[in-house]
Order: sequence, then structure tokens, then C-alpha cells
Amino acid sequence: MDWFSTPEEPSGNRAAPFRVSELSAIIGELLDDPRLQDIRVRGEITNYKHHSRGHRYFSLSEKGGSSTAAVIKCVMWRSDADCLTFTPMEGMEVVVSGSVTVYAPHGAYQLQARKIEKAGLGEKFLLVEQWKKELSALGLFSADRKRELPAFPARIGVVTSETGAVIHDITNVVERRFPVKIVISPTAVQGDEAYQEIAAAIRRLDGLVDVVIVARGGGSFEDLFPFNHPDVVKAIAACPVPVVSAIGHEVDVTLADLAADLRAPTPSAAAELVVPDRNLLSIRLKELRLQMDSALLGRVTWAKEEICGLYNRLRPQRFLRRLDERRTATADLADRLDRAVHTCLERNRLQLAGMKEALAGRSPRAVLARGYCLAEKDGRIVRRNANIRIKDRLNIRFYDGSSEVTVERVDHDGNI
Repeated sequence: MDWFSTPEEPSGNRAAPFRVSELSAIIGELLDDPRLQDIRVRGEITNYKHHSRGHRYFSLSEKGGSSTAAVIKCVMWRSDADCLTFTPMEGMEVVVSGSVTVYAPHGAYQLQARKIEKAGLGEKFLLVEQWKKELSALGLFSADRKRELPAFPARIGVVTSETGAVIHDITNVVERRFPVKIVISPTAVQGDEAYQEIAAAIRRLDGLVDVVIVARGGGSFEDLFPFNHPDVVKAIAACPVPVVSAIGHEVDVTLADLAADLRAPTPSAAAELVVPDRNLLSIRLKELRLQMDSALLGRVTWAKEEICGLYNRLRPQRFLRRLDERRTATADLADRLDRAVHTCLERNRLQLAGMKEALAGRSPRAVLARGYCLAEKDGRIVRRNANIRIKDRLNIRFYDGSSEVTVERVDHDGNI
């Protein structure tokens, strides 16, 4: 339906008038235009009122505008107002997020605010998100580069304001838990140029300490903004020793927190993380001492039992008795060995005599001694008569010598 068209009038009659509720409904439906929903409007706060029920009423006007500048009324209900991180004030330039609605009882449109930011804060949020993506791509937030804190640091560096309560909180915790030297590298922790001082303060501690705490107290997003700057993040990442961040409240997370090796919810908690508790160490030492005493007593008891066992095994009487037993056994073994050797020698002697006699009976000299002789021709023994010819010269070997003979006759009758 086109609400701006004129209804056709009955012939001869004027158009029927709208009821007020009908007109308000038409206006409300027109304000449902998507261009008027979930929008952000920048302007200067005027006529600010904090209702007793928690609602906030104010107007937005062009900052520095004339008396004829455009103005829009705004309302922020208590459910949304309770989430404000600051108190809006007259003349403050802000960015309001919300939707345009119509308030039928008053017949007026208004901007129903769900969120209020200080002017420029939204741009800073976007800038932080951009920095976060760029620094993450460089690996500065990677879990792989996180380092373990030293168990017993000799020097602790603290980067914070030298006039705030943070340094006192850290000092008190360190002195109570495990007193070590604290090296303060002072810096501004708030302001447009604070990021430069913070980065420089971190670099100043290079080579002077074993661990660094970067800390500041609570504050708004804008107050903590310097700790989101890439210079601070890169200084933390380049620090040669582990860095613990303790910036703002526990719910506040800055890019410096993401780059640090460890994040603490408060400066006092950061101090507790970097130094051990000497009371707990004392208790642990006592437990270890008891364990050592128990182990040593057990070892001593075992050693005594071993010594007693060795003493019983090596007592002189027992040792001498066992020595006598061994000596008797050795003498008996020697006697048996001696008898066995003499028996074996006698048996071998008899065997050798028999073998000698047998060999002597078979010796060529023994045969020659019985009247036989050997005939040799050309150095070879003549075994057959057929090998001899007349006029052959033979060497005849007797038992006691040899003679040269010449064959004059050869008989082949085969009789001996």
C-alpha cells in the first residue's frame, strides 16, 4: 500500500480522517526502513539525563553546529546502559549505535541507543583488528614461540609507570615470596605517544634481567590503546627473555597480551608467576630431606646386613675349617692323580716294550742275522731272479757288511 497516495473520496464526500493510532502506526511502519535500523550516528551529547531507573535520555546534535543545527532525541534503556564503560557528559562527541523508533505517547521519533562509544573509538577498534591480522600473519602471536619462565630469576624487569600503584604491588609480592632484584624501566602508560616510550622501556632491559613484566592498572579501551600498537608488540616479541603481561583488568585483552609469553590477570598475579614461593620451597625441601633421610637409613641398614653376612662367611674359624677341607681334598686329589700317573706310565712302558720287541723281530737286520742277505742292482733291491742277467754286478748286503759280485750263471728253476 502506498501511504502517500490520497484515498479516493466517495462521491460528494471528503476523505475519512485518520485516528491518531493509525497515523502513529503508519509512521512506525515507515521508520522500519532498513536504512534507519542498526545504524551508527556521530554527534555531540546535549540535554543528558540519567534517570533514577537507570535509563539515559539525551540528544545528539552536530558538533560545533549553529543553533539551527539538526538534533535528534535519543534514549538508552537500562539493560544497555549498564554495559557502558564510561559516563557520557554534556558536550562529549560520541558515536551512537541503534535504530530509529517512534514513541507513540509523545508522537515523536527518537534514536534508541544500544551502544555509545567515544568519537574515534570505533575507528580505533577497526585499527586494532587490522593490526591484529597483520601481526598474526608475522607469527608474533604463535604458541610455538612462547617461552617458559625461568624457575629462579635473579633479576626481574618491570615496565610500567614509576608513579602508579603497580610497581608497589609487584614489589610487595616479590619481597614476600622470593626477594630478588627488581629493575624498573619507567614509561608513560597512557597517551598518544605512550607506545613509543613503552617499546623503548622494554628494549632498555635487554641483557639486564632474566624476565620482564609489562604492566599497568585498569582503564578504558582508549586508555589501554598504546599496548595494542605494533611497536609495543614487536618489542615484546624481540625481547631476549620471557615477557609476562599484566595490562588492565582480566577482561581486557590487548595485542601486547597476545604477544607476551604469559598473560597475568593483574600485576600482583604477574609477580606471583615470575618468582617462586619460598614458603612452599621450604616445605618441599623438608619433604626432600625426609625422603633423603629415609633413603639413607634404608641404605645403611642394607649395608649393615651385607657386612654381617660377609663377616659370617669370612669368620676366621669358619674360613680355616673350609681351608682345611680344601687342603684335604687337594691332597687326596694329588694322591689319586699320582697313582693314576704311575699306573698309566707302567702300562705305557709295558706296551712300548712289547712294541719294541715286535719291531725288532720284524727288523731287516734281524732277518739278515738269521742268514739271509739282500741283493741290490743299480741301487734297487732285486726281488726276482728274472731281473738278473749274466755279468750283472750286484751288491750283496749281509748282516755285518756287503760285497760286490758278478753274475756268472742264472738259474730259473724256481727251487730254493
